[in-house]
Amino acid sequence: MDRRWVGPEGLEIVPAVRAGQQVLRIRRHGWIVADCFSVEAVAMHVDLAELCEVVDFMGRTSSHHR
Repeated sequence: MDRRWVGPEGLEIVPAVRAGQQVLRIRRHGWIVADCFSVEAVAMHVDLAELCEVVDFMGRTSSHHR
């Protein structure tokens, strides 16, 4: 399952790999803002309290896709 966190104003944080190391990639409206090697580094760019984790319920279908 992919993990991602979203926030206000088009903010999105997703795990990524940069130069062979895992990072937390910060994007705003699809544009890369920063690749952070720690949660502390992410906190320098965004307010962590404003983030919500997006949970994908595998195997569950939406009622309007039936």
